[in-house]
Amino acid sequence: MHNTNNTMRGYGKSALTTLVMVIGTSAMLAACSTVKPPPKQYSQETLPEAIRVPAGHEVVLETTAVGVLNYECKANAANAGAIGWMLASPKADLLDRNGKTVVSYSGPPATWTHMDGSSVVGTQVAIAPVVGSNNLPLQLAKAAPGAVAGAMKNVSFIQRVKTKGGQEFTKACSQADLGDKLTLPYQADYIFWKAL
Repeated sequence: MHNTNNTMRGYGKSALTTLVMVIGTSAMLAACSTVKPPPKQYSQETLPEAIRVPAGHEVVLETTAVGVLNYECKANAANAGAIGWMLASPKADLLDRNGKTVVSYSGPPATWTHMDGSSVVGTQVAIAPVVGSNNLPLQLAKAAPGAVAGAMKNVSFIQRVKTKGGQEFTKACSQADLGDKLTLPYQADYIFWKAL
């Protein structure tokens, strides 16, 4: 009788241990399934051809910008003196895919400065309109890196994609409004590329 009780207790402990291990393993697997995979590099295939980066380049940094665009009502010499809202200066913080601020954006000229002190100046190559009249166009810019070594040293192109806002021109801009200022919020992804 004594042996039977010990055997039953042994089976009970073994079954309990197995049950705890199964429940623990299931809980760990469920927790792991909620962890998001690392982000993928931005696909060129989904972008308009005009703003695609040429072959032979790879992504260095993917960021999301949150900032403002400061406009001034003035005559545009490049457009036969037509009066309209002209971009005076951008100001934005760029966050990496982990949500950490890594770059600041300012201008003119359009300048991206990394937290490590390296920087790059961009010159527009092409733009592509986006659906929604209040969204900035998508953009491809050729990069000219600054002298300081760091994350921006070898950047060759900058793409502005996934734009939201930045062109809500609800305030009048005519001859009578020349010199007026307007500040608009915007968001965009800036993708930095370098040659392979």
